[in-house]
Amino acid sequence: MKYSFNTWCYSSFPTWVPAYPLEEVIKRLSRIGYDGIEIGCAAPHAWPYYLSEEKRMKIKKILEANNIKVSSMLPAPGGGPGANPASPIEEERKWTVQHYKDVIDLASEWGAPTIIYVAGWVIYGTSRKDAWKYSLESLIEIAEYAKSKNITVCVEPTSADSNLVETADDALLMMEQTGLPNVKVMFDTFHVLYRNEVPSDYIYKMGKNLKHIHISDHNRLAPGQGGMDFLPVLQALKDVGYDGYVTMEVGFNSRSVHPDSIARYSLEYLKNLEKQLK
Repeated sequence: MKYSFNTWCYSSFPTWVPAYPLEEVIKRLSRIGYDGIEIGCAAPHAWPYYLSEEKRMKIKKILEANNIKVSSMLPAPGGGPGANPASPIEEERKWTVQHYKDVIDLASEWGAPTIIYVAGWVIYGTSRKDAWKYSLESLIEIAEYAKSKNITVCVEPTSADSNLVETADDALLMMEQTGLPNVKVMFDTFHVLYRNEVPSDYIYKMGKNLKHIHISDHNRLAPGQGGMDFLPVLQALKDVGYDGYVTMEVGFNSRSVHPDSIARYSLEYLKNLEKQLK
């Protein structure tokens, strides 16, 4: 399996944690042994509007020098601009779509094959039907643009953080309704645990449409530190022939985080479990 680590743990999103420049994070994850890095598109790492052409080229060269791929990129929802593709505010939706396009451009420059789509959230006074329509329209425009860059857009159910696409069925339905071949699905074990569901069930249900996965134990702890059994997850990934990255999205729940320790523990833990697969 290919393993990747999400940069939130090394940044300052969504809460303050020990923060490091992206150049430093790339080097550290490479030394620890990761195949890929998932880059969150927020300051101080990869907010597109703070990155000059020179800076973008510098990051690309550091990735190449450290032999680590960008597995995926994802936007930072919420905050000042909102970035809610399901918003009843037309201006917010337009800004969000353009933001995704800017993230896609950055992903294309750095060689990321995948970006993650967070479908947004229903605002009081807006019906779920209308919010779904807004989000679907946004996704179609985003995915059409991504298609021109040969990038896959993965719809993520985010039940712990939002209230529109919450389940595997929700994600698959939105994927199907786009009618676009480069729209697929993913999930995060953290959100599945929030719903008291079984993560491996999501893998079998998503099957060939599963193109990305986030690994997290309860409370954003490293796998193996929160009580979840990850062996069935890895076994299910093997069973369905999953060939994407197994990406840790952990460790950004507290300012007491030690990112290198979490990254190292997560990788060692899952690689040891992988030896038990049948």
